[in-house]
Amino acid sequence: MGTILRADALYRFYHTDGEEILALRGVSIAVAAGEMVAVAGPSGSGKSTLLACLAGVDDPDGGTVSIEGTRLSRRPEAERAALRARRIGVLLQSGNLVEHLSVRDNVLLVQRLAGRVDVAYADALIDRVGLAHRAGHVPSQLSHGEAARAGFAVALANSPTVLLADEPTGELDSASERRVLCLLAERAGEGAAVVVVTHSPRVIAAADRVVGLLDGNVTT
Repeated sequence: MGTILRADALYRFYHTDGEEILALRGVSIAVAAGEMVAVAGPSGSGKSTLLACLAGVDDPDGGTVSIEGTRLSRRPEAERAALRARRIGVLLQSGNLVEHLSVRDNVLLVQRLAGRVDVAYADALIDRVGLAHRAGHVPSQLSHGEAARAGFAVALANSPTVLLADEPTGELDSASERRVLCLLAERAGEGAAVVVVTHSPRVIAAADRVVGLLDGNVTT
């Protein structure tokens, strides 16, 4: 299958207390349609910085990110946000949900931001993650596992071609981790390019490929 997500020679640096920190040092990665790639490495290796650049939330200081041949990096934030809304789903360990909105309204909010509300699809998506009976509940009424699955529904609200997940199973019990892992694999099976930042041996074992990072460099 063809490449969906491509990053070429990404560099990202920060200045902290007068010191320059190189978070990414020429990182390149290509992810094909239907492929799930795990990004692994110790804390501080650049994993979350890479994910932020791939999502267009952060702009690299060097190199480019493109989705299906459309450049995402080096654009004004408004253009990056529009591309992100249409083509990228982001699943975080926490923070995917607006606390005062129900599960259904969280999914519909993401659709509204992209300008294409589909209530039937939203309800079908919530049912797919096993939360039809909790669709009217707010996040504080959900368990950790339910909140993770609700966040997954939010990430898929616009049927993105790229799904990026940052430690999505980090605080889950083994049963909830398996369920989220199955959902990630299902999305890849539907043709999306999936990238998961993780420390979980189960996620790493389930991935089609593992990209190792250390001190901002690709090691594998």
